[in-house]
Amino acid sequence: MRRRLIPLTLPLALAGLVLAGCAVTAQPAATPSATSPLSSESSVQTTMDVDAAIPAAAAELLAANADGTVVNDDEWSTADAATITLSGSTASSDADGVTVDGSTVTITAAGVYRLTGTLDGQVVVDAPDDAQVVLVLDGATITSTSGSAIHVVTADDVALSLADGSTNAVTAASSADADASAAIYADSDLTVSGSGALTVTDTGNDGISATDDLAILGGTITVDAADDALRGKDSLVVSGGTLTLTAGGDALKSDQTDDATQGYVWVSGGTIDGTATDDGIDAQTDAVVTGGTVAIAAEGDGIHSETALAITGGDITVSRSNEGIESADIRIAGGTTRVTSSDDGVNASGTTTSGGGGGGGMQDTGETVTISDGTLVIDAEGDGLDSNGSITMTGGDVTVYGPTGQGNGALDSNGGLTVTGGTLVAIGSTGMAESPDASSEQGWIAATASGSAGSTVEIQDATGSVIASYTAEKSFGSVVFSSSAVTDGQTYTVSVDGSATSVTAGVAAAGGMGMGGGGQRP
Repeated sequence: MRRRLIPLTLPLALAGLVLAGCAVTAQPAATPSATSPLSSESSVQTTMDVDAAIPAAAAELLAANADGTVVNDDEWSTADAATITLSGSTASSDADGVTVDGSTVTITAAGVYRLTGTLDGQVVVDAPDDAQVVLVLDGATITSTSGSAIHVVTADDVALSLADGSTNAVTAASSADADASAAIYADSDLTVSGSGALTVTDTGNDGISATDDLAILGGTITVDAADDALRGKDSLVVSGGTLTLTAGGDALKSDQTDDATQGYVWVSGGTIDGTATDDGIDAQTDAVVTGGTVAIAAEGDGIHSETALAITGGDITVSRSNEGIESADIRIAGGTTRVTSSDDGVNASGTTTSGGGGGGGMQDTGETVTISDGTLVIDAEGDGLDSNGSITMTGGDVTVYGPTGQGNGALDSNGGLTVTGGTLVAIGSTGMAESPDASSEQGWIAATASGSAGSTVEIQDATGSVIASYTAEKSFGSVVFSSSAVTDGQTYTVSVDGSATSVTAGVAAAGGMGMGGGGQRP
């Protein structure tokens, strides 16, 4: 199910990520009196400063989504913690809310519990459905050979806090047909925070999984999972921590299909290093990056969403992927993004119906790529910057090292490429070379000029001044360039290792696709 998106022209900005009570909610700065729908659960209200103002490209997506849930550290105290001592095949505790049956430790009441020691067994949370349970892992090693090592059966909100200076490990062999298919599995909302270290290993399925919201606020977390590393069905939010993720499936995933305001992934901070057999980030609805450092090597897509994808901050590197960034609505409005792909680099496609690639021919099917700010560098073997609909650039700095084969192009749109601001350079093959269309207010040039990896490409104006210089990363036969330094109708020189080609701004190169499919400026 795909919801109708808020128009890009909506003047909405966020002052930060508001954690009101137990809700992670995106509140417009213009409406300070707005209250969280979960604010009645707690009198605590804090603001975590993610950005001075999140650009509208991301803010409107976040505002249209349902609030996520988080347990803040200031909602509980370690002074209230009851200790559970893990001792091999058993455990002990004086807490009334803890029972021990062989190697199974069951927590049946709300509260704060400190786990320390080693357990070959399971920790189960089976508390009332309105209970808040905090598990402080303080030098805890939990290993299960059948099912989840930590299994939340019932509770309202559960938090895993990694004690300062502690090293913890959770290992399981959960399977796809198990009731709890992750090493850490919560049939509730789940928050991971703290400054300690946690290693999670699951040889059968997911690493950390929640059927509701999953929030990662801190910690040094290493996950090695047979399937997904981190999965929050309703939502997955990462605002802090250092995450090293190895996944046989997706590295970060949210896959709620029953509610169009859920199923989103939001990265606002932290450091993520993800290696995945499938996608790096996979969102059923929206994928949003507003901050943090993200490094992804994926056999599938680097970042994939079915509805909309916005990058407005942070440092993102997709070092290996099939398609680097893919969604029906792609918005680049900040940050630094580098994409390397064996197919398309940035691809706006109707992913649900097209299977991630096809657009049904050359017709405009409504998908959009909008670039207004930030730095984007693409190295693609398929199309570099691609849309089954339109591409609009109003700002930012975009560099495309496109394909070497003739069946794809550095720039490829079905509905036209419009450039009114920013700097764009596309260096690729000649077979599908496309230039900006007639509605582009900013000047551009297109040249048939060839070179190889390491070649220097210089663009000079009529006075001989160099207005741009690039080093090619692969062989090429076409150069397209647009910036405020280019004036329509003027003559420019494109030099490759000193070999010059003279072109007129606003005129498509011979043999290319021209402006959105043909022609040149009138």
